[in-house]
Amino acid sequence: MNKQPIIAICYDFDKTLSPDDMQAQGYIQSVGYSVDDFWKESNELASSNKMDQNLAYMYMMSNKSRGRFFLKKDTLQELGSKVELFPGVDTWFDRINNYGKLKGVNIEHYIISSGLKEMIEGTKIADKFEQIYACSFYYDSAGVAVWPAQSVNYTNKTQFLFRIEKGVLEINDQRVNAYFTPEQYRVPFRNIIYIGDSDTDIPCMKLVNVHGGHSIGVYNSETGDKTKVFRMLEENRIKYYAPADYTENSILEDLVKKIIDRTLANEMLESIHFECVRNKNSETASQSKGEIKKDDLINLLEDSTSFFNTHSVIKLLNEIADFSFNQKCKLIKCAIKNSQIRYILNDPDLRDFYKRIVDGINNDEANIIRTIINNEKKR
Repeated sequence: MNKQPIIAICYDFDKTLSPDDMQAQGYIQSVGYSVDDFWKESNELASSNKMDQNLAYMYMMSNKSRGRFFLKKDTLQELGSKVELFPGVDTWFDRINNYGKLKGVNIEHYIISSGLKEMIEGTKIADKFEQIYACSFYYDSAGVAVWPAQSVNYTNKTQFLFRIEKGVLEINDQRVNAYFTPEQYRVPFRNIIYIGDSDTDIPCMKLVNVHGGHSIGVYNSETGDKTKVFRMLEENRIKYYAPADYTENSILEDLVKKIIDRTLANEMLESIHFECVRNKNSETASQSKGEIKKDDLINLLEDSTSFFNTHSVIKLLNEIADFSFNQKCKLIKCAIKNSQIRYILNDPDLRDFYKRIVDGINNDEANIIRTIINNEKKR
């Protein structure tokens, strides 16, 4: 495990870090469409062909650029360089990273977006992310986009959270399906913050919430429209909401810093928990499954609060041939300290069991058990 806890902040892009869809900030205009008409045609293409909406817009981008320009990676990156960002985004990552260092926490940033990876790579913040998970093209030998390489929609966005959790970041690394014990997670969900703006983020937000992480809905402070974040809060999709204002001392910055502070405290407790688990495993490593079963049954008897449970546990204990001296002493203490066990000690099953347990043990507690059993016989 990393000595310092890691917090992963995952972002949608369009309308989360940028005020508008990235395609609407240069590309759509370059192919002679209005923004509304482009999305209308793209959505109709998806609907009429039972097509994923992201694949539809990628097809539109490839198709509509023909005869105008070659849709290449550097073309998309150039368009990405012109994408507008919300206030403070350009300095946000360094400020949050520095706060994490001050607190002894490593901060990592990830994009999980249905937008285009190539355009995000063209923005001035591209180098701030550990990974950019987004739709992308396959390019032919001439470098022209000819086929989708990746399509990231609102449901398969969640796979990337599992990749981040396990530290299996490469898109085709099948180890994401491998079993990990809780202490092996590189970034457990409780240390993930997801920031998004709309319905396409809901599966990720819900997943993070359910597993103890933190989801934040953001809204454009210029429009002041909180309709979406109010609904997501009402439906328990998000824990918090804030304006998409990333400037220093903003509401969002203060909120994320508070989450960092809380995470640090949580991880201190988690480290103690895992140390307890390691110590337990070390101390019980030499015990056989049979011995562990005996101890578990003795503990169940000790904690029994009903006659039914006591008889049920005694039935299982009677099936065990041998007990160690320490186990016998603990069973004797159970019968003396637990009043409801003591009350039914002369029921046939308990009497026969405890006669076997006290046999050969000569101490005050064993003698008390013998006395109870023998006195009942004399009545």
